[in-house]
Amino acid sequence: MVDVMMDCAIANPDDAALHDAGRDDYASRDGRSAQLIARKDPVVYNRDWSQAPIAQHHIQHYQQHGYMVLDDVFSSQEIERFNAELLQLRSSDSVKRARETITEYSSGDVRSIFAVHKMSAIFQQLAEDARLVDLARFILNDEVYIHQSRLNYKPGFRGKDFYWHSDFETWHVEDGMPRMRALSMSISLTENNNLNGPLMLVPGSHQQYAVCEGYTPDNHYQTSLKKQEYGVPSDACLSTLIDQKGVKAAVCKPGSVIIFDCNTMHGSNSNITPYPRSNAFFVYNAISNQVQQPFCGRPARPEYICSREAISALKPLKVNAHT
Repeated sequence: MVDVMMDCAIANPDDAALHDAGRDDYASRDGRSAQLIARKDPVVYNRDWSQAPIAQHHIQHYQQHGYMVLDDVFSSQEIERFNAELLQLRSSDSVKRARETITEYSSGDVRSIFAVHKMSAIFQQLAEDARLVDLARFILNDEVYIHQSRLNYKPGFRGKDFYWHSDFETWHVEDGMPRMRALSMSISLTENNNLNGPLMLVPGSHQQYAVCEGYTPDNHYQTSLKKQEYGVPSDACLSTLIDQKGVKAAVCKPGSVIIFDCNTMHGSNSNITPYPRSNAFFVYNAISNQVQQPFCGRPARPEYICSREAISALKPLKVNAHT
């Protein structure tokens, strides 16, 4: 049991005040104290699991734990092609100078490249791949679009950590995503082992929403994409979540896909090994859940971080895995 200096408040899900008309069910960074609030949205929106494009036990794991790992989704030939494109983008001077490229806070190494599905035909094809899109459409029970895409490089020796956070808290507060009807898919382009800073998830955390303290600074994205300090849960709330079911590292091979709910608490350690931990990352949002005005009273983040213009449903693309 983790020893903490203070308790994390757990709000009563039946509290009538949480359901007042016009009240934000997932308010955060609005001056209130840190607390955990029960989720008010489904996890798997589709009730007919017999129609799932994958085995039902995977859907059950996702429903219960807020994530799943699917091995051998992409062939070695495909991963080789994706990695060649990943390296080419990183070595491009124009890409390095682009606003979509985020560098490491201290070393200046490329940390992430956002909107990669608009920058690369290869990664656009991957984002539209039926193996990903059909699963997203099933879980969310809706047509989907790309809310956000990026390449995460996590370079060897100097790849810094991503601190614990719920993506939905940021997407709700800073982007105006109304409900928890989105999910992330991380396609492993390198080995994800216990030593090179793998994705870590808190099982079951998707069922509770961690209200974060403080307020959102102006142009927060300019610093948060390098090192996030606002929109992170309190130590007490994290301890409460982790004490319940622990932490799981998503250790997997190249070609695997890690799928996790938008509200699953996750993060990763720094990578001080020589071996990068790189992945292609796509966020699929339900068409019915398109973003509105941010809930923080700040201007919307740039389009390359949050898609809000010319939204259209993805058409699943059948791809020959050996071409």
